[in-house]
Amino acid sequence: MTVLLVALGAAVGAPLRYLTDRAVQARFGSAFPWGTLTVNVTGSLLLGVVFGAAADPAVSALVGTGFCGAFTTWSTFGYETVRLVRSGARRAALANVALSVAAGLGAAWLGFAVAHLLAN
Repeated sequence: MTVLLVALGAAVGAPLRYLTDRAVQARFGSAFPWGTLTVNVTGSLLLGVVFGAAADPAVSALVGTGFCGAFTTWSTFGYETVRLVRSGARRAALANVALSVAAGLGAAWLGFAVAHLLAN
């Protein structure tokens, strides 16, 4: 049953990641990977909420592992950072790493803290 919940969450998360990334990139129209940053930070916030609320294992599998796992993307973050470096945009690459790590961790912490407070 758990594997089906993970698959269901992933089936929703992956296309939503693609659509969100494309919409954000189209809006900003720059070489900086704003779309990937957006999905990774949003997914970190949601994952923090799920675990801060001490969700039951089924919700954790569906939303945490399935949806957030497919919605966020470490590999694309890595590829886009390398692409920025190779194109000579080293400052943008460094900004991408710094923003992604700081905002992702901050969003996860915030989501966890808010959900934990509301659940107690």
